[in-house]
This record gives sequence, structure tokens and C-alpha cells, in this order.
Amino acid sequence: MSNMNLIIKKEEEMLAYAASLAHALEGSAIIYLYGPLGAGKTTFTRGFLRGLGYQGKVKSPTYTLVEPYHVHGKMIYHFDLYRLIDAEELEHIGIREYFKFDTICLIEWPDKGFPLLPAADLACYIAFTVDGREIRVEALTIQGQEIVKRWK
Repeated sequence: MSNMNLIIKKEEEMLAYAASLAHALEGSAIIYLYGPLGAGKTTFTRGFLRGLGYQGKVKSPTYTLVEPYHVHGKMIYHFDLYRLIDAEELEHIGIREYFKFDTICLIEWPDKGFPLLPAADLACYIAFTVDGREIRVEALTIQGQEIVKRWK
């Protein structure tokens, strides 16, 4: 398992860190985002999307569950499962249709979607620290390991 750790002190650093990860992607990926409320999961997603070239507004899909973005011919889906009561609710939004070979999915609060979510290629853990945020990204699949190799 490959991983990368970093202390993030400012929002701009989080945006740059996530953008650098986006630059390392080739093709599809599933990225789980873990962390408490306010830790920076949506900020990470905004930086990631900016790294892919998206310039519009990025909002947390807390009430809609998923927010789609079309960037340079690629579909990126940002999920926020915080308000999900039961994973079976995901069946009502056609969850399986989002995970195709040519998409990128970033999923906040993925634990609320088990067992219906596919396995992640990368897991991103964000925690509060005295100095800001600690962020750790772990590769969970061979594809995730390839992404981390390109990222380094």
C-alpha cells in the first residue's frame, strides 16, 4: 500500500495538493474522502476539480447526494453521503450507473454507502491538527498505486 502524508496550514495548500493529485490521474478513479465535518473534504474536491480545469462553482452535495461535473470530456461525480440514512437509498439514485470505466468519483462519508459502493482506488483521510490539517492519501488498488507513483 502506497501513501502520502502532509500537514496543510492554509486552504490554498489544500487546493494545490488536491490539484496535484488530479494531474496524476489517467482515466477513471474512485476516491473516498474521510474526515470530520469542516475538515476540508469539499475544499479538497474543489482543488481536485480545479486541477482538472474546472472553473465553475463547487458546492457540497449534502442534500442532493451527488453533484456532476463535466470537465474536458470527462465526467466527475462528487458524492456527499453525510445525510444518508440507509445505504439502500443509493439504489434510488441509480448508484451503479455512476461508476463507469471513464468516470472519476469523489465520495465524502463513504462508510454510509457500504456495502453498495465499489472499492476505492484511493482513500484520503483529513484530520484537524494544531497546525491546520493533516492529510493522508492511501492507494488501495493497483490503479491507486499507479496514480500515487505518477503523483510523487
